[in-house]
Amino acid sequence: MPNNTKYKPELMLTIVDVAEICRVCDKTVRRWIKAGDLPAAKLGGQWRISRRDLNAFVSDRMSR
Repeated sequence: MPNNTKYKPELMLTIVDVAEICRVCDKTVRRWIKAGDLPAAKLGGQWRISRRDLNAFVSDRMSR
């Protein structure tokens, strides 16, 4: 049964993108990833973060 729904991959952000959005340096974003606080995947030798994971990360910080 063919699936007519076209898959549209989620936009993945780079460390630099996240740093600009959060207004922090890229070293801070790398620390968040290394600590396991910000989920990220290494794709093609570069870290990528989903916008959904970034939103959850920020929401979690704001609710503390």
